[in-house]
Parts: sequence; C-alpha cells; structure tokens
Amino acid sequence: MTAAAAPWAWSPATLKPTADQEFLNGINRFVIHESAHQPLVGKAPGMTLGPFGQWFNRNETWANDAGVWIDYLARTSYMLQQGKFGADLIYFYGEDSNLTAIFDKKSPDVPAGYAFDYVNADALIHELHVVNGRIETKSGMTYRLLGLDPYSQHMSLPVLRAIHKLVEDGAAVAGPKPSDDPSQADDQAEFKRLNEDLFGDGSGTHKVGKGIVYVGQNLGDVFHTMNIKPDFDYTKPGGDARLEFVHRRLSDGDVYFVDNRGDNGHKVDATFRVTGKEPELWHAETGRSEPVSFKIENGRTTIPLDLEPWGSVFIVFRKSTSANSRTVPAGEKKDIATLDGSWKVSFQGGRGAPDSVTLDKLASWSDNSDAGVKYFSGTGTYTKSFDIPAGSMAKGAQVWIDLGDVKNLAEVSVNGKSLGIVWHAPYRVNVTSALKQGSNELVVRVTNAWVNRLIGDEQPGATRITFADVKPYKASSPLLPSGLLGPVTLYSIDK
Repeated sequence: MTAAAAPWAWSPATLKPTADQEFLNGINRFVIHESAHQPLVGKAPGMTLGPFGQWFNRNETWANDAGVWIDYLARTSYMLQQGKFGADLIYFYGEDSNLTAIFDKKSPDVPAGYAFDYVNADALIHELHVVNGRIETKSGMTYRLLGLDPYSQHMSLPVLRAIHKLVEDGAAVAGPKPSDDPSQADDQAEFKRLNEDLFGDGSGTHKVGKGIVYVGQNLGDVFHTMNIKPDFDYTKPGGDARLEFVHRRLSDGDVYFVDNRGDNGHKVDATFRVTGKEPELWHAETGRSEPVSFKIENGRTTIPLDLEPWGSVFIVFRKSTSANSRTVPAGEKKDIATLDGSWKVSFQGGRGAPDSVTLDKLASWSDNSDAGVKYFSGTGTYTKSFDIPAGSMAKGAQVWIDLGDVKNLAEVSVNGKSLGIVWHAPYRVNVTSALKQGSNELVVRVTNAWVNRLIGDEQPGATRITFADVKPYKASSPLLPSGLLGPVTLYSIDK
C-alpha cells in the first residue's frame, strides 16, 4: 500500500480500496510497510525512513484501534487462501516481452465475469497437461481454455510443440496464428508443419486430435461457443456500478469474494455459476455470517447483494440443498430518533486541545474557532444522553445507531458497554444488547489522522506538538475534515 503523496493521511477506510484491489489481483497475505522504522523517543508522528509506504506503526493516531483493520486483512487473507483459484482461462502472454511490460501496456481482453491466470513459456511446456478435456497443472489447478496473447506475434518451437500436444490430448485453445519462429536453432520445417496443423490459414476453427483451436477469435465469442457462461454476473443498476470478484474452489463447495469498486453503494442481483448449494454471506469485518435469499435456475444461483461504497463480502456455498429458492425477510426499518443538539467532547491530553468543549451541533474539528480544536489530531470522546420512550421498540427488534459520517474511526459505547469500532461507511453498530428504556448514555470515541496537527505545528508562533523528520505539510495546506460529523440516528429493524 505504498503511496507517498499524502503522508499520515491514511486510515483503514482510505486504505481498504487498495487492499481489496490487491486481494482481487490474487494477493492473499499482507506484510505491511514499515513498522520497524520509528523513533524510540520523541513526540509522534515520527519515522526514521524517508517518505515511503504507509508508515504503519505505533505512532499512528489510530494505532490502538488498528486491530479491527488487521482482523479484516487477516480474515480476508485466510478465506482467499482456501481451496484453489477458480479460473476458466489460462493466458499465455507470449515470449516477446516480460509479464510486467505486457500488464502495463495492455491487459488481456478477458470478458467480465471470467477469471484467468497468466502462464509463461516454461510453465506451459513443463507444468500443463490435459485431464478430461481440461487443462490442468501439477498442483491441481484446472482451466477450460488456453488463450494466446494477440499482441505476441512470435513463438518458439518448444512452445508450439507443447500447445500442439495439449490440443491433441483434448485442450481448447484460442488465439492468433504465430507469424514465425524467431530462433535460428529451431527446426523451421517442423515449426511450419505444426503451425499449419493448429492454425491453418490463420482463421476458422480447427480440430486437432481430441482438442480444438479457435483461430483469431476473441475470448468472449469462444466462451459463448463453448457454452461457458460467466462465473459471476450482476444486474447493472447504474452506469458507475463496477463489481469485481475472486472465486476459490473448495473440495466441498465454493467461496466468492465480491467487491464494490466505487464511491456509491449498489443494490444488485448477483449470479454465480453454482447450483445445489445454499449461499451464506460472510463478513470479514466482524467474522459473522448470515443466510441470504437465493434462487437457483439453469445451473446458476442468484442472490440479492447490498454493497456500501467500496464494500466487500464473501459468498460461501458449502451446504447442499434441494430447494430452488429461499426468501430471508429483510425486516422493516423504523426510525426512532435523531440525536441532534449539543455534544460534550473531551480531547486526548498533550495534543494542544482544551480538556473539553461543548459543541452546539456536530461539525468538523477543523472548522472550530479554537486553534487547539481546529488543528487537533488524536482521539476526541463525544458524550450524550438520550431517552428511549417506553413502547418505542418492538419485541425482538434489533436497534442500531448510525453515526453518519466519521473521520476516521469510532468506538461506540452505550451505558458503559463497548459495542465495537467502526472504521468505514456505513458507520453503524447494533446497540440492542446495551440499550434500555428510559435514559441512556452514549459515548463515541473518534480518532482522526495526523495531518491537521502537522499543519497546526507549522502555524506562526505555534507550540510544536509533533515530532517528524519528514515535514510534508505547510501552514497553508488544507485541513482534513475530522471528528464525528453525523447526523447520528437511532433506528430499529423488526424481523
């Protein structure tokens, strides 16, 4: 998660889109840069290594709350280490260039809903064989189709021999006819014979042995011809909706990681190429799972998904079912109260802020007239009392507090009971177990980033609070919104 453009501005919410993209790319174990390089003395923040990486260490404002972020990374990593990657396509990127250059210049034109793995010449020659019409690796990965990079014009004879053997044994291949063999050491007569046997005049479909070659055809058309429907698909509620996925095949089921790659939430019907299995939603933030409505039809399972901005969820298929559908009641939402008016806020000591202030209404600390609050970085604790009238909650209903907008993390406690830390939108927690009829005490402990205090320390005549060997901010740098921004609402879900 290297990004030096905005030092000390990160929070788990701003890091999540990058981490999730790496999960989508196939990463399933994180080593975070760079907790070792930190000063042993001095006022935070501090770093003994220059402006590289996330600067993830004990001097971060939210270091004591980082467990929820690490739990998310750990649970997601663990889930994506299970089974084997589910891909339909193995993509040979040719011998003209290395993978990095190919990836930077032109990603494979793989249709949405299909996953793929890259393969190089050495692995294609030594690692692949065919079992029951599928291309298989020695480790047990299987693929339906071998794709050839259309931008790679040349092919060596050993690679061509390997592809010919795969097709003879039953593999399906799609791609252009190689123009030539660049190696003067290869048998050019054998290259020509094998090339024409597989690719003919450079077009059409050619059956060779038990297999088939779709010459010069795009992958979408080939998947359609082979009747391979997308592994994952979803209804498109708006032009900006973009959901991506990772599929892991288990010995007794399937796991899908689905991620919303955008700033807007989306409600979609998501379809998976799984049948006869009951889906569940698994949430890496909490470790909790829940049943979900589904419909099985034509070998595919469709479920409703409600994903928040940059939201992600696991869909796990592990329990066999003979049912073709199930409906899980959504529950009726009932607004109880909006917690407006004044709030008392106390501030972490030694950071330049007063011990406490009373805010007439929720607003960013950066908008406050008191310089100690305006430039504060650290943890501010909001307290407020509110009443729950008798009879306002239905029996068995679940009651939630939604904090609205938070910059950047918040721990919520009701009547002295901590209900957990929320670190990305929607900032809401279930308060049912702690709530009581009558008077209740709400405490919200909010932590922001270091940026505002660093800017405050650059103001003329300011008393320096921070220690930093790298000073990326000026007195005129823009402040970041901070604190509990709201609106804070209370509602129930009656199931």
